[in-house]
Amino acid sequence: MSYARTRRIGEEIKKIIGKMLFEGQIKDSKVSGSRSLISVTGVEVVKGLRYAYVYISVLGNDRGSVMQGLTRSAGFVRREVGKNIGVRYIPEIVFRIDDSIQRGADM
Repeated sequence: MSYARTRRIGEEIKKIIGKMLFEGQIKDSKVSGSRSLISVTGVEVVKGLRYAYVYISVLGNDRGSVMQGLTRSAGFVRREVGKNIGVRYIPEIVFRIDDSIQRGADM
């Protein structure tokens, strides 16, 4: 696998998950019922396409509950990504908090 391919797949995953969050397709109550702004800031796909680390920014106070909801719905997200990407193996989705925006705002 080339670096360019994993980067392209990561960008496609980012686009799909961002669209799912925007359209409210993730039905977990901790995600859809949240009053926070949730955005996908980046996706890092491991070289063997085994894992995709999705970095999420949550602007609001319920960061922990949003992450619990996203972690619970990771299987659904992986299935939806698989429907939209034409690769043989769909990476396992792992959500991580990206607090760079919050750190920048605190400066």
